[in-house]
Amino acid sequence: MASTSKAGLEAENRAGRQAGLAQGLTVIIAGFLPILAIVTMFPAIPAIIGHFAPTDPTAPTKVPSMVTAPGLTIALVAMFAGVMVDRFGRRTLLLISTFCYGLVGAAPFFLDNLDVIYGSRLLLGLCEAVILTTVNTLIADYWPDQGRRKWLALQGLVGPALSSVMIFFAGTMTAWRWNGIFLLYLLALPIWAAMLRWMFEPDSDATVRQMLGMDVARAEGFPWGPMLGIAGLTLFSSAIYYVFIVNGATVWQELGVTDPQSIGQITALPTLFILVGATLFWWLGARGLGSPTLIAIFLAFLAAGLAVMGLAQDWKIMILGMALQQTGAGMAIPTLIAWAQSQLPFAHRGRGMGIWTATFFFGQFSSPLLVSVLRGAMGTMQGAFLVAGIVSAVGAAVLLAVLSRQPRAA
Repeated sequence: MASTSKAGLEAENRAGRQAGLAQGLTVIIAGFLPILAIVTMFPAIPAIIGHFAPTDPTAPTKVPSMVTAPGLTIALVAMFAGVMVDRFGRRTLLLISTFCYGLVGAAPFFLDNLDVIYGSRLLLGLCEAVILTTVNTLIADYWPDQGRRKWLALQGLVGPALSSVMIFFAGTMTAWRWNGIFLLYLLALPIWAAMLRWMFEPDSDATVRQMLGMDVARAEGFPWGPMLGIAGLTLFSSAIYYVFIVNGATVWQELGVTDPQSIGQITALPTLFILVGATLFWWLGARGLGSPTLIAIFLAFLAAGLAVMGLAQDWKIMILGMALQQTGAGMAIPTLIAWAQSQLPFAHRGRGMGIWTATFFFGQFSSPLLVSVLRGAMGTMQGAFLVAGIVSAVGAAVLLAVLSRQPRAA
């Protein structure tokens, strides 16, 4: 009787700490912070270069590199951030990293040395690595499979919308002052306050899973076998994912569209298909399709989009290719995260998501290098896109064949 009462009390305590709307919205907004570090900077690049160019001849090269510098730090330290998340807990590290993100991100507003600003951006990447790893871990900790899919899909919908709003304000603040853009990072402080109010440290899901009759053996060590598969697939998918994001403007130039304003106007509609992809991820997952199938589907969309853009002869076909590619891109990240989360036990979830984050950003780093090699071999960027599309299609077929033979993962 005492044992039964104790089990009931444990279940009741967990029910009182169940994540809901407040936690979900806070996680989604927190997950946008690393995106904010990239999307808001691009409108400010010319102004920052113009400010430093008279005194620093390396500014035209150093400033774009400074913008993407956080990604390099994320790739290098995310794995270690994951170990810290497992060892020291989720909530504390998330609070510390978010508060520091706001201060470090806004620091360049008060600086006038490009090298020091560059250093602050590298430090910002450390904060981002912890935020990304912790947020993705918490989504898995707070909700079971369907809840994870719902919040990951909402994250995929909210992110692009917030990006558009932030880019608008970024242009306005850059017009006001060359480094006014950096004040946007102070948005992390009210987000930190929301975390302080609503985020809680999750308990291990092992007890609840055992009470449901699920056979859960405590892991003796880190699941390196499944993690190597997760890392390899994430690296491959990330490299394909960034082919268009980094090199799409060059394809437009090869088609004769060279005016940046015209490119922006033409591509406004097809970029909204990333929202279609996020919705498709949720809709297909809710109908029981497993992660292996969803992975093959988004790789097929990416393949079709890149191939169509590689074969395009005019802007109309290019837009069709973009719509297909953006649909796959909208599915890609939530699908990969959901699959990785389903393979990782609670005790190692932080480290696992740290490895996932590291490999995803290594894919971001390697993609332009690989595309450059393909472009040299094919002679044009469109040729490189066509080859990348074929590689993605082959990857989709192989992954579907291999993963479909494994036990179904959530």
